[in-house]
Amino acid sequence: MELNKLFEDIKVREWVGDRNVTVADITADSRKAVKNSLFIAVRGVNVDGHKFIGQVLDAGASVVVCEELPENRPNNVLFVIVENCGIALGQLASNWYGRPSEKLKLVGITGTNGKTTTVTLLHRMATKLGYKAGLLSTVRNIVGSREVEATQTTPDPLQLHRLLAEMVEIGCDYCFMEVSSHAAHQHRIAGLKFAGAIFSNLTQDHLDYHKTFADYRDAKKMFFDGLSADAFALVNTDDRNGLFMLQNCAASKHTYALKSVADFKCKILESGFEGMQLNIDGVDVWTSFVGKFNAYNLLAVYSASILLGFEKTEVLTVLSTLGAVDGRFQCLRSKSGKTAIVDYAHTPDAIENVLNTIKEITDGNHQIITVTGAGGNRDKTKRPLMAAIAVELSDRLILTSDNPRNEKPEDIIADMKAGVPANLTSHTLAITDRTEAIRTACMLAQPGDVVLVAGKGHETYQEVNGVKHHFDDREVIKQIFDE
Repeated sequence: MELNKLFEDIKVREWVGDRNVTVADITADSRKAVKNSLFIAVRGVNVDGHKFIGQVLDAGASVVVCEELPENRPNNVLFVIVENCGIALGQLASNWYGRPSEKLKLVGITGTNGKTTTVTLLHRMATKLGYKAGLLSTVRNIVGSREVEATQTTPDPLQLHRLLAEMVEIGCDYCFMEVSSHAAHQHRIAGLKFAGAIFSNLTQDHLDYHKTFADYRDAKKMFFDGLSADAFALVNTDDRNGLFMLQNCAASKHTYALKSVADFKCKILESGFEGMQLNIDGVDVWTSFVGKFNAYNLLAVYSASILLGFEKTEVLTVLSTLGAVDGRFQCLRSKSGKTAIVDYAHTPDAIENVLNTIKEITDGNHQIITVTGAGGNRDKTKRPLMAAIAVELSDRLILTSDNPRNEKPEDIIADMKAGVPANLTSHTLAITDRTEAIRTACMLAQPGDVVLVAGKGHETYQEVNGVKHHFDDREVIKQIFDE
């Protein structure tokens, strides 16, 4: 690609060297640099790409994008000085792949909970309405009819723009993607043109990375601050941070809510384990989803669909046919009448939402037994909060292993137990082996009781000491129920 086209609309502080160079590919990974590569020296969370400039020069890179010049510079290499290599990476990736986000309608959603469900249902909505669409989510990435493994909530910029380019190539009209706070803060969404942005809610999470709740909130807001005037911004005003996201936002502003005044409204008329009767924008709709949190998700899907120009009656019709998303309030029943629910809930707010939903449906007539843990090498401050909520809203709580990663499961469980009030310790068990924890919960349950297995949801692995082992909560429950 010509250098002028590759750096189009990118603010460059200084060009050092001969601009008459060839660029064969671009990379931010020094290990992938080859002859005539363009290397972007991104300052990451753990690694500074500037330390590897010598390595990429040895590999034959012809262009290095950096924030400060190295001392030893060969004459046949062009050095491009920019303010922020993270932002430049996204912009370069966009230009390299032909600005794919401008050739379809890209809608992103950010928030603590509900992102995966909302984007997945929006993708299904567009598909059922006859459009070709792509999906970028925590669970999976979909390009047309092809599924691509998802390794993180929001892909790195090069992978992101490559996937979007593939979507454009096969004629996708839309793409729906999750936008994590990490991605916004690390400028992984730089170079993207969004047609719309959705904010679901904000509760404590990722404070191991963001340090304070305000920093976490501000990272989410960066997404809305970058929207253009021809995009829409849709926020949940029942969350006090919803209107904050709209401050100084150039996009057209829209709101949705169950309780407060909003452009798009929803009311829960009836609820059970089989589904909910909702009134959305004045129309009664039956859905197979359960819980107030899912009413918010469905309302966000409806609202975004209307803002995208889809016809109201068709949207509501499709909404009534949509089924549950993997690992999100998935119900399994035993022959003896026990119910197990598998949910990805891994934050205090998510645990509270799921348990309150179960309590509302059971009316306190049956036991709720909760099995949960917390991920290793992640926000430790939420561990005691999760346990405190779980034991308060359950009849029995079993603390167990989740993805301990490089921590000892017993240490994580101890952190959680610290949140259990002294008068409720007798209601709490600690069983490190997750299979045995689930088995114990199912054995303690009587017909009509509900076992909530929280934290992993759709995941089909357990990560221990950096190694992923196959583990699926749903498989374990089915096996126990079939015994």
